[in-house]
Amino acid sequence: MTNQPNTPITNPETITNPQERNAWIFGFNPQAEIWNGRLAMLGFLVAILIELFSGQGLLHFWGLL
Repeated sequence: MTNQPNTPITNPETITNPQERNAWIFGFNPQAEIWNGRLAMLGFLVAILIELFSGQGLLHFWGLL
């Protein structure tokens, strides 16, 4: 068995077109995972900013604790 370390691994669902990458498509697909990551990063940033400016934890800010 020969192993070629310099050959790239190709994924059949690799998205190279930026318009396809940003498409809003429902279901289990690469675009949904990209949007999921973007929204998770945005939510994390909002939680950090709430804690920074209010001086309280996120759950205390919402009155849950």
